[in-house]
Amino acid sequence: LARAFPEAPIFTTLYDESGTYEEFRNHDVRTSWLNRVPGAARHHRFALPFLALASSSVRIEAETVIASSSGWAHGFRVSGRKVVYCHAPARWLYQPRAYLGEDAGFLERLGLRALSRPLKAWDVRAASSADHYIVNSTVVQQRVAATYGRKADLVPAPFPETMRLVTPRAPDNAWFNRSKPFLLCVSRLLPYKHVDRVLEAVKDRDDVGLVIVGAGPQVSELRRASNANVLMLSSLSDEEMRWLYREAAALIAASYEDFGLTPLEAASNGTPSIVLRAGGFLDTMVEGETAVFFDSPDPASISDGIDRFFMLDWDELVLEARADHFTDSRFHERIAQAAGL
Repeated sequence: LARAFPEAPIFTTLYDESGTYEEFRNHDVRTSWLNRVPGAARHHRFALPFLALASSSVRIEAETVIASSSGWAHGFRVSGRKVVYCHAPARWLYQPRAYLGEDAGFLERLGLRALSRPLKAWDVRAASSADHYIVNSTVVQQRVAATYGRKADLVPAPFPETMRLVTPRAPDNAWFNRSKPFLLCVSRLLPYKHVDRVLEAVKDRDDVGLVIVGAGPQVSELRRASNANVLMLSSLSDEEMRWLYREAAALIAASYEDFGLTPLEAASNGTPSIVLRAGGFLDTMVEGETAVFFDSPDPASISDGIDRFFMLDWDELVLEARADHFTDSRFHERIAQAAGL
């Protein structure tokens, strides 16, 4: 959105300049009062009790505001039209079990339960204040209808085209000297992403290794469960990421994604995917042409998907052509038309 409307200021509750994409430093980013609270921007989960209040305090004077939201920005107050581009109704609010995971502590569950009722009431009011809703996938379209009773236009999100523009560079790690092919899992390390189940499905296989790229609360747990067949990485450059996408046998993802960008990033580099038959993957991937689907996020089903993947041949041109449907330029055209701009 910032690339589509480069002159538009960006309003947000919290902004940690050093902890997000450096491209935002070239934009006019304006934050809520909550951003001035020490530590809030870096530890946004602890700011949860205050985010509704902070969002409601943001006032934007503009003819049209596009609120890119999965929980808060749709609550900003505006003087003109408010167009919400919804990535998903807040997962932590409407799918808390999946978001927190089965191992979440008592205090986490108790705190979220205590906040749930007032936050749901605030969330529904915020959604009703929008003039127009746009969503990024069919599953989110259905969820917005069920949660808010609102119809929404479908405009798929774009994948970062920097993955095509940079020169690949291998990460400096001796693990890649092995002759065995590897699968690539790019994900935040949270329970609902099911990275632990992908690891379980791959770690003892003789035919393929696994590279996990990401950070999050499960990092220590995943490191303990890993063996020599698994490599965990984080904080890689675009050049290193593109090398991984190009060199991996396949991208693998076992999460219920509302959209899911990583298979498109892989496809843009001519690499197929092995993904869960659910969520946004059903919109972006084509079975047998760009991906193999498995039916359940459990190690046995994932392993079966890997077996079927290696039985097929893949055409790089078909993969790259599929990614072309989700470029920045197509997104800019679709979002401007849907938002009436």
